[in-house]
This record gives sequence, C-alpha cells and structure tokens, in this order.
Amino acid sequence: MLDHMGLHVSDFARARAFYAAALAPLGYGVVMEVSAAETGGAAHVGFGAGKPEFWLGSGPTPSGPVHVAFTAPDRAAVDAFYAAALAAGGRDNGAPGLRPHYHPNYYAAFVLDADGTNVEAVCHQPA
Repeated sequence: MLDHMGLHVSDFARARAFYAAALAPLGYGVVMEVSAAETGGAAHVGFGAGKPEFWLGSGPTPSGPVHVAFTAPDRAAVDAFYAAALAAGGRDNGAPGLRPHYHPNYYAAFVLDADGTNVEAVCHQPA
C-alpha cells in the first residue's frame, strides 16, 4: 500500500552505490535525482521501476531502527539481492530462505546497510 518512502543516510554517495547494486537484481534502478543545489538543502535519489518509490536523502539519520522490504519476482532474485547487497558492503542480517512463521511461501533475505537499516527482499510465490 506504500506509494513511496524515504530514508536519510549519513553518506549519500556510499548509500546510493549500495542501493543501486542491491536493488538491481530486483529490477529497480535510479529513476530520478535531485541535487542539493536544486533543493536548497539535501540531495535526493529516487529508485523504482517506472516511477520513484524509494528515496534516499542526504542529511542526518533518524533515531531508531528502520526496516524496508522490497518485492522480488522470484526466489532467484532474492538470492541475487542478498549477494549483491553483501558485495556492495551490506552486512548479513538473515540469509536467503523460507520464513514459514510468516507464511509457507515467505522466502526472504535480510541485510543491514551502512546506517543499520534492515533491508529485505521477499518473494511470496511458491518455488
């Protein structure tokens, strides 16, 4: 039901590179960028598939844990997300696999980005 969401990150360039690599296997890429000069403050980059749905902004990070889950078209994409996210500097927070305590087909992987955001890719389809 989300239209879009945004996170503030402590290192904009590092976060942009991390999410570009981690989200590519899920079919998401950079759709729009707005520079700090254009906004008069923070720089922003929007990721999505057609329209920006997930935004990163430069500036201070909010307190408390944040979790974001991205839909994956299949289990192979979840696996590819996990590998790409780790290669881009993410930290393991749950290897790809079934989480039957959510539902029988809940196949997901979790990584932490440089700011501690718990990033998930999930496929709800049967194998």
